[in-house]
Amino acid sequence: MTKVAVLVGSLRQESFSRKVAKALAELTPSLVLDFIDIGAVSYFNEDLEANPPADWQALRRRVSSADAVLFVTAEYVRSVPGVLKNAIDICARPYGQGVLIGKPAAVISTSVGAVGGFGANHHLRQSLASLDMAVLGQPEAYIGNTGALFDADGALVDERTRKFLATFGETFETFIQRQAARTEQRRVA
Repeated sequence: MTKVAVLVGSLRQESFSRKVAKALAELTPSLVLDFIDIGAVSYFNEDLEANPPADWQALRRRVSSADAVLFVTAEYVRSVPGVLKNAIDICARPYGQGVLIGKPAAVISTSVGAVGGFGANHHLRQSLASLDMAVLGQPEAYIGNTGALFDADGALVDERTRKFLATFGETFETFIQRQAARTEQRRVA
């Protein structure tokens, strides 16, 4: 089983990003998705690095223990929600030793509009590249029109999206395994 830390960029109770991530979990049971609540994590402040708050340490431990990270986010003002950026900043530190550095990752962006969070997706990828994270390139996941994809109970009812997420999950798992094999080859060499 492959353990994946899941960071959802929307805190809303009925978050479509969270619903998409939960649907992915159901459609890819071989991935063990660890949903980490980033809403209660205190703000990053470099002054606190010498003695990091307990919530930072807990976040870093959970991300560190995962084989990979899945970012599922809405788009706020054509970019990444502040709460998600805060979690990334905390996990990227201390400089050169952050728990995100080198981890395999995937990005799913969501939107009630047709564009599917394109701006957030690409801003996020820019940050992840600076952390030397190997990010799944294909299939790209821009989930638009999310308001029409779920029933009143939050179940994914759009068959096309179900098929896409199942393929995405399988591809991400293969990608994680390939990255682990490459890391092992470098370690042995």
